[in-house]
This record gives sequence, C-alpha cells and structure tokens, in this order.
Amino acid sequence: MYSATFIFAKGEWDDEFYRLDETIAQIAKSTPGYLGEESWENTKTGLVSNVYYWESLEALEQLMRHPAHLEAKSKQSAWLNGYQVVISQVLRTYGDAKLNTWLPAVGAA
Repeated sequence: MYSATFIFAKGEWDDEFYRLDETIAQIAKSTPGYLGEESWENTKTGLVSNVYYWESLEALEQLMRHPAHLEAKSKQSAWLNGYQVVISQVLRTYGDAKLNTWLPAVGAA
C-alpha cells in the first residue's frame, strides 16, 4: 500500500477551485487501486493534511498524470499559501481493529 499526503496552507478558494477539487476527488475514487482517504487540520498552524491510500504506486501515478490533476497543480499558487506532498510506502498497519470501518487495513501485522 502507498499513501500520498498532501499538506497545504489554505489560501483564497474560488468557484473554480471547488469545481476542480470535486472533479479530482471523483477521478481518484473511480481509479482502480484507490483505497480511501483522510483529512486533518491543525488549528494551531492552519495547515491541512489530506492522506490518500492506494494499492500500488501505479494507481497513484495514474491520478497524478490525469489532466485535471495537472491543471490543479499548475494553478495551486492562486489557491494555496504553500504545499508539500509526501509519497510513502506503507510497510504495515496495526491496531485494535476498532477503526477498520474508517481506515484501510492493508498489510496488517
């Protein structure tokens, strides 16, 4: 399993941002290999973190190459006050299974 963590500082969002964001969300969810996502906001720093889970790097890269994603990336400076993306390979997940209905449990130990 792979995760792509998109960390950003909010800027000014307009109708085009919301339209493109919704389009990309639908594309991601319909991409074979998409496993789910989570979002977090740090109220002290104002940073937002969206974590997307994928079965394979190829599935993630399919979204990254999509024209809508490339369009959003080219326009990010109009909507964000900075961003960082972290691509990670998940080696294992574990826990007490109470969150399994919310989180992908792939590669559980």
